[in-house]
Amino acid sequence: MTEQEYNKCVEIHADNVYRFILKNIKDEDKASDIVQDAYEKMWRNRSGIDNDKSKSYLFTAAYHVMIDLIRKNKRQSSIEEVSYYEPVGDFGWSDLGEILNKAVDLLPEIQKTVITLRDFEGYSYEEIGEITGLSENQVKVYIYRARLFLKKYIGKLEYVL
Repeated sequence: MTEQEYNKCVEIHADNVYRFILKNIKDEDKASDIVQDAYEKMWRNRSGIDNDKSKSYLFTAAYHVMIDLIRKNKRQSSIEEVSYYEPVGDFGWSDLGEILNKAVDLLPEIQKTVITLRDFEGYSYEEIGEITGLSENQVKVYIYRARLFLKKYIGKLEYVL
């Protein structure tokens, strides 16, 4: 990867990587730091990166930096700690987007990551597997479990509306 290709990759994908990390971390400063660390990692390894794989490499690097930070801070959550039948109406939200964001925040980190990459960023199962280091089947299982949790958390649509 040349310097021009690196700059082009950063220019094209900077917002998407930042949004992906921010969706998972919920801290703008930490998200910026993680994205910067990913850029640095990509810059140091640019000679071994194929330009066609630069987007995947950037997301993978950002994902691994984020996971390292999460593990360091021990913020892992457990899905068993969340009640599936928590009444949605008590929160006073006005739209489904807010409810969905709250529900996504309650997912364990790996499920939040794969559901964000799939449903918000549009990655394929194979690409998500490359980014996270999971097999394609593991990705599908985590996405299924996350969607099942979201469906149960949100509950019946008449409670939301």
